[in-house]
Amino acid sequence: MRLKSTFNAVAAASLGLLMQPSFALAQALETVGAPVPYGTEHQPAATNIARDLQWLDHMILVIISVIVAFVTVLLLYIVVRYNRKRNPTPATFTHNSPLEVAWTIIPILILVFIGSFSLPALYEQQEIPVADITIKATGNQWYWSYEYPDVKVGDDTLKFDAFRIDGATQIDDEAAGWGKDQPMSTAEVLSDVAVKKLAYYGYKKEDFLLATDNAVVIPVGKTVVMQVTGADVIHAWAMPAFGVMQSAVPGRLGQLWFKADREGVYFGQCTTLCGKDHAYMPITVKVVSQAAYDAWIAQATSTGNLRLASN
Repeated sequence: MRLKSTFNAVAAASLGLLMQPSFALAQALETVGAPVPYGTEHQPAATNIARDLQWLDHMILVIISVIVAFVTVLLLYIVVRYNRKRNPTPATFTHNSPLEVAWTIIPILILVFIGSFSLPALYEQQEIPVADITIKATGNQWYWSYEYPDVKVGDDTLKFDAFRIDGATQIDDEAAGWGKDQPMSTAEVLSDVAVKKLAYYGYKKEDFLLATDNAVVIPVGKTVVMQVTGADVIHAWAMPAFGVMQSAVPGRLGQLWFKADREGVYFGQCTTLCGKDHAYMPITVKVVSQAAYDAWIAQATSTGNLRLASN
């Protein structure tokens, strides 16, 4: 049984649905993991894996910054101290054994030091624990399909597709006021239709191009094992706030796992170039309480309504 979301274009119906209790429940969910304009830092970590990876990234940044600074100082010193004017007679030595041993051993020690932290982090990602919840994600051009194999809906399992919330209009450069001398092109803009769709599913305007109509819903503090595959070309399921990414290869079932420890809405993205709409293939995960998750499962299996735990 395939559950697909549809949007009622009538604004009155949308506003009526916004007043339902399920929407009020949804407003309690905070957007935690999302890109920000001009952002240079990681998204807030919501799993131990993400925290370990972010710490490792910062630690390596310090190491390479020190190395770059050291090499830069050496280069400047050599340029100033040993230029032709100050040193008209070049040195004639051919090697320096102690120095050569040092610049071989020191990088090895640095790599061993980095490996002592990176290998445990890699092991933690690759060792898949026993799952509290198993979800299968299938990449399609250009949307995701999800299945909860342990959740029964009649003779089938809970399945649904997650499409980007669109409703954007296409405009050309002249219509946008960018001048007639510019090459004609199209640009996606946030239309009134898109705003209404976002509101219908409980999102803000800022979530445009990030939000999907249906979302992966999981309970906080539970181990989730995600099985990832592709239906057509290679995609990739990535959630930065969880510190996970898995290629979705057709004919191959990959796995990743995470245990989110903070309720909220998290946005991810397909991270493997998969065709013309690769940029419009977002991922939405909503981490809720166990009670809200149980209520969402009950409603999804009985009525097919997947919006109970929406933001």
